[in-house]
Formats: sequence, structure tokens, C-alpha cells
Amino acid sequence: QLQLVESGGGSAQPGGSLRLSCAASRTTLGYYTIGWFRQAPGKEREGVSCINRSGANTKYADSVKGRFTVSRDNANNTVYLQMNSLKPEDTAVYYCAAVRQLDSFLSLAPSRYRYWGQGTQVTVSS
Repeated sequence: QLQLVESGGGSAQPGGSLRLSCAASRTTLGYYTIGWFRQAPGKEREGVSCINRSGANTKYADSVKGRFTVSRDNANNTVYLQMNSLKPEDTAVYYCAAVRQLDSFLSLAPSRYRYWGQGTQVTVSS
């Protein structure tokens, strides 16, 4: 059973940066496509970014394109989400999720992912 743990959330001012980490235990993360999702109060969970198994391909929501960067270190079983130029509308609980798929698989749809972390709060305000 894959277990995911997010870390790195917190508070930042508009224009600031945070880096989220998603670490896995009990299995090799390199077998999985990893997605980052967020959910603000009263809103549906939305896909932010995803990265394929090898790390060669990524996908971003239009709202974060050019500001967020997803990467992975399979040797250390960790995936990262670097968030720059943060905006108040980025405030949400951020989740990482995993699904075991072919290397070509990329999706920002929450329904396509099987394993989920517990989430980490990101708050952007002045």
C-alpha cells in the first residue's frame, strides 16, 4: 500500500515562494505518475500539476503555468512542487496523489489517481 506524505506548506506573502514535497514510503515512487491538486474552502478539488514516471514530461493548469514547477527525485522517492510568484488565490490545501500507469500517462483529473496524501495548507496573504 503506497503512503504519501506532503510537507512544506505554510504561509507566504503575495509574490513569495514555497516548495512542497511529496514523499513515499513502502514502495518505489518511480512506478507512479504523481499529481498535485488543491482544494480551497467551498470549491472542488482541482488539478495543479502532474509529472510522469520518468520525470521527462509534465503538465500544468493554466492558472499556475509559468509560476509552478513540478520535479521528481526517484532515487530519494520524492516529488516536489516549487511555487513562485504566489497569489492569494493559490490559498488552498494541497495534496499529492499517485497512480501506477504507463510512462506516457499524464492527467490533472483527480478521479484518475488512486493514492492520496493527507494534504498540506498553503496560505498566501499580506
